Amino acid sequence: MDKISRYEAKPASSKGPSRDQAEAAVRTLIEWAGDDPDREGLIGTPGRVVRAYEEFFAGYQEDPVELLATTYEEVSYDEMIVLRDIRLESHCEHHIVPILGKVHIGYLPAGRVVGISKLVRVVEVFAKRMQIQETMTAQIADAIQAVLQPKGVAVVIEAAHQCMTTRGVRKPGVSMVTSRLFGEFRTDPSLRQEFLAMIGQRSTQTDAI
Repeated sequence: MDKISRYEAKPASSKGPSRDQAEAAVRTLIEWAGDDPDREGLIGTPGRVVRAYEEFFAGYQEDPVELLATTYEEVSYDEMIVLRDIRLESHCEHHIVPILGKVHIGYLPAGRVVGISKLVRVVEVFAKRMQIQETMTAQIADAIQAVLQPKGVAVVIEAAHQCMTTRGVRKPGVSMVTSRLFGEFRTDPSLRQEFLAMIGQRSTQTDAI
């Protein structure tokens, strides 16, 4: 499987559990937790949870390659483009609890410039899937590199994982930083430092993957 095709959306024809089956699974979890799914406060919860999951994991239905396909080739610009502090809301694939943070993206155009809203939407596509931060960082950078083929790509994610802050070791205030660098961001230390300074990072980061 090539680097681009593995990011495509799930085919519309893919069959999975029905909505009724999904709601029944939520009822089972409520009962397992020790409560009554038929009491007044919970009777509508299975439906609400399923609707929330449709929002949380909408990224499985979208194709990041398609989002990046429309570019502006007449724009004459070859300096670094940086989009920073993109709000990140994802879910840990191990416990399905929130990952909250921000994403910074930089790239050096090579004749093709993409609309900045497309970069935000690419982040959303990968964030709205069950994830680990290291993989998500690589997916965002890899997709931009594969489709736009710029002279360089840099992606840095800073996030807090509620699977660690609200359970387990219970250490609030801890954030994780991951990065993925391609092209001149990897080979040119001064360019890398300029990018990191622009996003407020003090030093270079090691690639997560």
